[in-house]
Amino acid sequence: MKFSIASALIILGAAASVSATSQRPSGVSIIGSTATSRHNKRKAFRTPASRVALRKTRNDALLSGNASGSSEESVLSLRAGSAEESANDGSGLMQTLKVGFYFGLWYALNIIYNILNKKLLNVVPAPLTVGSLQLLVGSLYSMILWATTIRAAPKLTADGKIVVSKVGFYHCAGQLLSMMSLGAGPVSFTHIVKALEPFFSAAVSVVVFGKRMKPQVYASLIPVVGGVSYACLKELSFSWLAFWSAMGSNLAFALRAVVSKSAMTPSTGENITPTNLFGLVTISSFLFSIPICIVGEGKSFPGLWAAAVGEESGTSTLEMVRAIIVSGLFHYLNNEVMYLALGNVHPVTLAVGNTLKRVFIILASVIVFKNPVSPQAAIGSAVGIGGVLVYSLTKQHYEKLEAKEA
Repeated sequence: MKFSIASALIILGAAASVSATSQRPSGVSIIGSTATSRHNKRKAFRTPASRVALRKTRNDALLSGNASGSSEESVLSLRAGSAEESANDGSGLMQTLKVGFYFGLWYALNIIYNILNKKLLNVVPAPLTVGSLQLLVGSLYSMILWATTIRAAPKLTADGKIVVSKVGFYHCAGQLLSMMSLGAGPVSFTHIVKALEPFFSAAVSVVVFGKRMKPQVYASLIPVVGGVSYACLKELSFSWLAFWSAMGSNLAFALRAVVSKSAMTPSTGENITPTNLFGLVTISSFLFSIPICIVGEGKSFPGLWAAAVGEESGTSTLEMVRAIIVSGLFHYLNNEVMYLALGNVHPVTLAVGNTLKRVFIILASVIVFKNPVSPQAAIGSAVGIGGVLVYSLTKQHYEKLEAKEA
C-alpha cells in the first residue's frame, strides 16, 4: 500500500474529526449530536439537570465503546432514544451522503489499521512496545489539538483524574492484549475470537452490576459462542497465545465499560466532551503501558529494532518511525470517526454496520495476507458474527420494551 493513500485517509479522518468538533457547542458530544434537530437540541439543553444527565449518558457510551471499534451495545442503547429524530433528519440527501462518508472512512481507517498493524508486527515482533508507541502517537495528537486551541483543553478534577486513570488502565490492557493477539496469529483469527465481546459484556454486567437481561437475550449469545468455538476448533492458524490474548482483550474492554459507567460523574471536570475524554484516556493508557513495555520487552526490543532496520531488511529507520506514526494515527482517528458515523444512524443500521465491519476486516486480511481459512472456520465465523448481530438487535428490542414499561 502506498504511503500517499494512507496519508490521504489520515488527512480525511483528521479533517472530519476537527470539523465535527468545531461545529458542536462545548459540552455536546459527538454521539447523537448531528442526528438531533436544532429544536430538539434546544429542548434537551433547556435545564441544567437535563444537560448534566445527557452529557453523562453520552460520555458513558463513548468510554464503553471498544478502541478497536466494537462493543456497540452501549451506543445502541443511547441511539434508541433518538431513533425517530435520526430517521427524520436522515431523509435528506446531504444527511445520507454524510453518513455514507463517515461509514466509508471509518471502515477504511479500521481495515487499513489492522493490515498496517499486522505488517508492522511482522517486521518488529514487539506487540507491547508497538502498541505503547501507538498510544503515544494518539496522546500527542490530542495534546497538539489542545495546545493549538483547535479543541478546548479539558480540566480534570481530583475525582476526574481517578476515573480517567481507572478507564485508562483497562484501555491499556485491552489494547496491548489485542496487539499480542494480532502479533501471534492472523488478523482474521483475532477478530473471530473478538466476536465474543458481547458474551464478556453480559457476564461482567451480571457479576459486577448484578444486572440481568431477558432470557431471550442470553439465548441469542448461544450462536456467538458456538460459532466462534466451532471456528477455532480446527483452525489451521490456531495459536493459544493469540486466542488467550484476544480473550483477555475482550475481558479488559468489558471491565473498562463497567468502570466508566459506574465511576463517571458530572464533577469529572470542564470541557469533558467525548473526544477530549478519549484523548485523556489515551494519555493515561500510554503512561500505564510504559512499565509493561520495559518489563515485557525492554531487553529484546533493541535487538528486534536493529534487525528490522538493518541493511538486510531493506527498511530504513525513518521508514520504520513513519510506519509507527501512521499506524498510531490510524488507531486514534479510527475511533474518533467511528463515533461520528455511529452518531448519525438508526440503531438497526448501527448494528448491521458493526457486524459488516468485522466481516470486511476478516475478508481484507485473508486477501492481503493469504492466510488459509478452512471451511469449518468460515462457517463458524459466519455463525458467530451473525449471532453478534442477532444479540445486538435482541438486546435493543427488549431494552426498548423495558423503557416503555417504565
